[in-house]
Amino acid sequence: MSIQVKEIAFVFHLVTDIPRARKFYEGLLGLKTGVQVEFAPGQWWIEYDIAGQALAVSNAMPGKPASSLALEVADLDAAHRAVLAAGVTITTAPVEFPPCRMFQIKDDDGNVITLHQRKAK
Repeated sequence: MSIQVKEIAFVFHLVTDIPRARKFYEGLLGLKTGVQVEFAPGQWWIEYDIAGQALAVSNAMPGKPASSLALEVADLDAAHRAVLAAGVTITTAPVEFPPCRMFQIKDDDGNVITLHQRKAK
């Protein structure tokens, strides 16, 4: 069973200081913000639109990945079943957020990949 990947959902960078990150990404690079979610006081997820693709930065995600690729899939539940059947390491169980659902896996070299599905609008 293979997973139907539709597109790159976003590239993710873990940051430790949101004001400093905003100064870099918005000030220096001139990126425009898209989605901004404050999960708890001071705990942010911010997406920047770059030619229709998203760069996400957050200080609110578990773990310590330096960066991560997120792939948009057609059916997250089917992707989860395929990953389980293949014996692939799941590092983060499926989680739900207002705009999406996702879970994280590792490839054979230990790289974190997020499988992601946007909710219908």
